[in-house]
Amino acid sequence: MTDYERRPGGSRGGYHNNRKRRFREDDDYDRRQQRRRYEEPLPVRIRKQLLAIAESPLKSKDEEITLISQTIVENCEDEQIRALHLDLTIQLVTEQPLKIPFLAGLVLALNQHKAEIAQDVLRRAASELQKHLGAGAWREVKLMLRFVACMHPLLEGDGIFLIFEELFARAVDLQTASSEDSLGLELVKIILLTLPYVMAMNPEASKEQASAILDKTDIIALTPHPLYALVDPYPGKTNGEGKEAQSYIGLLQRQLQSEAEQGWPLTCVPRPWNPMDGFNAADSSPRHVLASIVVPSPVPTGSRPRLPEVYFSVYADQEMETVPPPTSIASSLVRDSLIDTINLIDYNRNATAKFLIDLDCYFAEDTFVKRATQFDKLRNVEEGKSTWKPEDVIVDAVFSQLLQLPAPEHKLVYYHAVLTEAYAGLSASHPRKAFIIGALEKEIRLSFAARIRGTLPEPYRPLISEAKEDDTPPFKYSSDQTPYAEPARQLLQLLKTKASDEQLQSCLDSIHDTASSLGVVDPLVPVTDAYVTAICYLGSKSLSHVLSQIERCRERLLRIGSQSEVSRRQIISSVMEYWNEKPGVGVNVVDKLLNYTILTPASVIQWALGDHLGKGQILTQAHVYEVIASTITKVTGRIHQIVVARNSPKLSADERAVFDITLNGERENLEKLFNLIEDALVGIAEGSNDVMAEGADQDTEEEARLREWGQRWLRVIRRKRGVEEAWIMEMLQPTENMMEDVIGDGANGSASDGSFVRNGAPLGADNDPADEIL
Repeated sequence: MTDYERRPGGSRGGYHNNRKRRFREDDDYDRRQQRRRYEEPLPVRIRKQLLAIAESPLKSKDEEITLISQTIVENCEDEQIRALHLDLTIQLVTEQPLKIPFLAGLVLALNQHKAEIAQDVLRRAASELQKHLGAGAWREVKLMLRFVACMHPLLEGDGIFLIFEELFARAVDLQTASSEDSLGLELVKIILLTLPYVMAMNPEASKEQASAILDKTDIIALTPHPLYALVDPYPGKTNGEGKEAQSYIGLLQRQLQSEAEQGWPLTCVPRPWNPMDGFNAADSSPRHVLASIVVPSPVPTGSRPRLPEVYFSVYADQEMETVPPPTSIASSLVRDSLIDTINLIDYNRNATAKFLIDLDCYFAEDTFVKRATQFDKLRNVEEGKSTWKPEDVIVDAVFSQLLQLPAPEHKLVYYHAVLTEAYAGLSASHPRKAFIIGALEKEIRLSFAARIRGTLPEPYRPLISEAKEDDTPPFKYSSDQTPYAEPARQLLQLLKTKASDEQLQSCLDSIHDTASSLGVVDPLVPVTDAYVTAICYLGSKSLSHVLSQIERCRERLLRIGSQSEVSRRQIISSVMEYWNEKPGVGVNVVDKLLNYTILTPASVIQWALGDHLGKGQILTQAHVYEVIASTITKVTGRIHQIVVARNSPKLSADERAVFDITLNGERENLEKLFNLIEDALVGIAEGSNDVMAEGADQDTEEEARLREWGQRWLRVIRRKRGVEEAWIMEMLQPTENMMEDVIGDGANGSASDGSFVRNGAPLGADNDPADEIL
């Protein structure tokens, strides 16, 4: 307060004048203090860059490696930075195996500018490798060997091939001691899985050594193992049934022999080190001696019992190849990295799922098609290009572990959870999630929501809400907050007590008058809603109960429906809203209302594809397709009955003429129905729907997916239409005399001229109308 009183000017007014002048000056000179920009400490930034290496599909891997290497080289005098890079690199090798080629690429880049950093990494890698060999940690041995293999151009002399010789010698000892040994197979498998990473760098420099290794491993890899029967996923082949199981190590041996014959193309292996600063295997970059590695004898078995492995694929023998075939080395290399990722990061299924989803980031460009490519679009892929879907490769790898014999490495629920994290987090419009939700709804119809919910893995359970477990959905008018709550509750009591029509009408009139006074455009809508909701609530115990209520109220429902098309659609809305959590019941009720002619087929289509179409989200809901397909089937079923009756040889010409008039009317109705459906679907399929066209985000991935839903629906509906039109034309084709001949010839199924018939038409007829339409 004292400071305020001592301001220049001595008066309150003077202070305010000075303040105004200061604000005017601020207009010309921005005197506001700028917020200090926060910069992360360098070690934190480098750590983040190393942890995120190769994860982004939008970044060039070569540029990313170059940037990190420059930062480390510029700060190489900082011991903290060097220690951070060394420790984190070695840690990532055995925790995130998909990144090994990129971590090695970073070391190759560092070697060009600061060879001592690369030497430190090689020294630590050799030390870790020796430690894992001593402990019998064979997965870690394999991964550390892979890391060294990717840095093979830095090594003097034979480098990693000396370790291969040691491992193979121990494998021979083990196989010689026992024909049922499986650890020797594991050692040979490690050699074969490491060799491609050596050869991907510079095949010419190591071609002879690689050939010598393959000649040695051939006898062990291709010899049938006596314990294969224990892990055979295809029992019964001795009786001529089932498939022949393939030895994983034998398959790997043949794949590498094929690669050797072709000059080691290894097209799936990433090579982030080749384009950087002109680096190649023959340059003058410093070379280093790999520390001597000793494979213990006897060889430690490790913590897990081992059996021979077989190659298993749930996507084998597809018409279109969506996963690498067993003849390709990619099938082994990609799966091996995926399986290690899944089994190593078992403590964090979210992280595991993230690595799986980003699979295409960790292999050579064009190894896979673009993510989420539809199966039918694979036919449009240019010949010679890959049609492998990363999603299918992921699922294939997970199922190879789920169905591994004699037992998976982890509990089954872990593999379920990994798949869930990779796909159940999708939007509701994604076909996979829509399929899952639709399947669960059908299971609930056959059982109880609580029981089905209890069988699901924890991440799936939110797909079945607790509200689905309620036997009786609530009566929405029980709340005073709902409009027309009081008269709607009175209406419910009147229906319970089977009150007279006069009493019911008085209550309905009350709702109508209230709605009119509130300015509702069509007061019949709230009247219909209250009446139908009360019927649904009273019949909610079972389908027979609701049918009984509908039967009792049929006449009034017919009168309500006949007053306007809007009121008919409101009947459907009220039914489906009441059974919102159990849409299967709602579909059954709508089907029965069609049988009672309370609803018309057109009203069902307009309700689904008119009132609730929006941008097409409703097309993702299985029960919506179910109700539309059922409606079409009812209409076409009636036409089938008329056609069969019309073709009866006992009819007179006049009677047949009456049937023809009825048939023409029904065919016109069917035509209008199909046109109504197609008009709605075309807008979604083409993206020209009014709601889509008006949206600002109409080019988003979500809307592209909704357009695909529209295209699928359109394809299905047009197929139904074509089939129905072809059937009708075919059935109407035979003349009256031909029909009499066919029927008269009896059960032998032939016409009078001896030709066989199909649905009353001779096979092989030149003027088959089905051919003209289809």
